Parts: sequence; structure tokens; C-alpha cells
Amino acid sequence: MTAKPISADSHITEPPNCYIDYIDPQFRDRAPRLTHSEQWGDIFVIDGLDQHIPMGLVAAAGKDPKDLRMGGAKFEELHRGGWDPRCRLADQDRDGVAAELLYPTVGMMLCNHPDYDYKRACFAAYNRWLQEYCSAAPQRLFGLAQTAMCSVEEGIADLRRAKEMGFVGVMMPGDPLVKDYDDPIYDPFYDAAVDLGLPLSFHILTSRADRLKERRGPRINSFQAIIRGCQDIIGTFIFGRVFERHPRLKLVCVEADAGWAPHFMYRMDHAYKRHRYWMKCEEMQRLPSEYFAENVYLTFQDDWTAFDAVKRCNPRRLMWANDFPHSDSTWPWSQEILAEHTIDLTPQEKAWILRENVIELYDLKSV
Repeated sequence: MTAKPISADSHITEPPNCYIDYIDPQFRDRAPRLTHSEQWGDIFVIDGLDQHIPMGLVAAAGKDPKDLRMGGAKFEELHRGGWDPRCRLADQDRDGVAAELLYPTVGMMLCNHPDYDYKRACFAAYNRWLQEYCSAAPQRLFGLAQTAMCSVEEGIADLRRAKEMGFVGVMMPGDPLVKDYDDPIYDPFYDAAVDLGLPLSFHILTSRADRLKERRGPRINSFQAIIRGCQDIIGTFIFGRVFERHPRLKLVCVEADAGWAPHFMYRMDHAYKRHRYWMKCEEMQRLPSEYFAENVYLTFQDDWTAFDAVKRCNPRRLMWANDFPHSDSTWPWSQEILAEHTIDLTPQEKAWILRENVIELYDLKSV
């Protein structure tokens, strides 16, 4: 490729002042904050959640797997690019990427907060902070706003505000406050997203189901389950006829890999053709796999099976990412990994997956 790739999923490491300084004053005493634990090292504590966020894995890009630990990290020792945009550009250059689409870290955990008023205030604070961060390099740092989806009306207002603030998409919580995302009450929200040109992103670990599902076997076995929440959301949008009613709506499945997509599309078609009558699924205008191939975008990092499956799914809907600075990141080895994983792709397929699909989806004319 003559042009550098673009990461479709990278992350912020929220600094200690992110929520405290930018949140509505009435929530300031309860704002998420950094503190120190003798057991875990520096941690982010969120009022109303029992689970805290140790800093050990949130900025572990580049570490040897043998050195990965949840606890023991000090915030000042983390990759400074997580909160300093000037350092972030140097991180991009080292990894050989032209730009990044930016998602939160603490904000992922907040997606599952039971207090929607609190969640709304935290997301508004994060969006204000992120706008300033991205303004330092608007041609290389592209932010995704967060919305709490407290109601359809508030969701639409959040979409409009996100557009005004210069964000290129919106990160959705896995669970809205009322009903589920396939309910027709959300149709005005989807219309607004299409009209504003804002794709809707669903990131792993942002649904209640991601936290509540029982795990079997050794602890490492739970790693296999983290993509399931996104798969459930995709199925909800397809079988719930959201894409049938809104054919131009774009959904982004973030960090859930993509090598499983061909089998998932087959499985949906099988269920529809063989079992839709007794399972009370009315006839759809198109096969489930067709909606998947047209309306769903998938981001992935070092999933070599995704590159291997390009010809069994839509290559215009696959988007590579480096996940910097999280522990799953390919930074700073992205170029070496991509050289190996894309060796069997055509130059056009490489260009689509590593760069052009992201530019088209988010209308990144400046990159």
C-alpha cells in the first residue's frame, strides 16, 4: 500500500480529571475518579459499581504476554498518548498508522451502569473532554461520542450534539433504558442516525449480558465469550427487522473479531429457512445474511481468520484496527502482523480493509 492504514478501533485512557472537571457540577462528588489500591495499584473507581478498573491491562500495548497483569500499574507509567494527543501522534507514527477512531476505556464499563442519570452525566463529560483531545489533530484523531440512550428523544438529541461537536459516529450502550433496540419506538432514532450520517457502534463488554453470563471451566475460557454480546445485538437488528425498515443504517461491531462472520450468516439463514415458522418469524424481504453483509461492519485486530474469510463475506464491511493502547493491541508490531496476514489478499482488498472502508463509512475526507 502507498498509504498508511487507519485503525477503526483504538482507545482513550481517560485521565484523572476527565470526569471530575467536565461533568455536571451536581455529579462532581460522585464522578469516576482515579485512586490507589494497595492490592491493585492505581484504579478507576465508579460510584454505584462494585467492580473497579485496574490500570494494568488498559494500556498494556507492546508488553510481553508474560508481563501482562491486571494490577500494579501506576497511571503516570502508562502510554501517555492515551490522554495526551501530542504523544498520540508519535504512537501512531511508530505503529505506521495514519489515523485512529477513538473509543473510551472507563466509558466501556459505564455502559453497564444501572443509574441512567449518572451514566448520562458521565458520557456528556467524556464527550466534552474527547472533543478537546481530538481538536489537537482533527485529521488523525476521530472521536466516537457516547450516548446513554435514556429515551428516544434524548438519543436523537445526543446524535445531533455529536454531529455538532465534530464526532464521526456514536458508541451505543449494549442495553437501552426501555425495550430493546428492535422495537419500532427507536425508528425515529435510526432515521436521525441515517440523516446525520452517523454509524452506530457496539463495542464488546458493553452489554449486561457480558457481565452476567455464567462462566464454565478455567478462567481463561471466559475469554471466548466476550464476542457473544455483539453477536446477540446483530441478530436483534436483523431478525427484529431494523435493517429492513432502515436499509441505509450502518452498525459497527467493534473488537469482536470477524472470522466467525461467514458461519454466523449461514446459521442465521439456516434458522430462517428451516425454523422460522414454528419460531414465529415472519417472512423477511431479504435473507438474514444479506442484511448482515450490507449493514454490519466488523473491526478486528490480529484475527487472521478474518483475512482468510474475505471471499466468504463482504470485504467492503471489514475494518482492521490496532486497539491501542489496550492489552489486545497489535501496537507497535502492526506492520509486521499485517504483512503476514494480508499476504493472500489482492491490493484492492488490502486497501479496502486497512483504509478505504473506514474513510467511506465515516466520511473522512481529510485523511
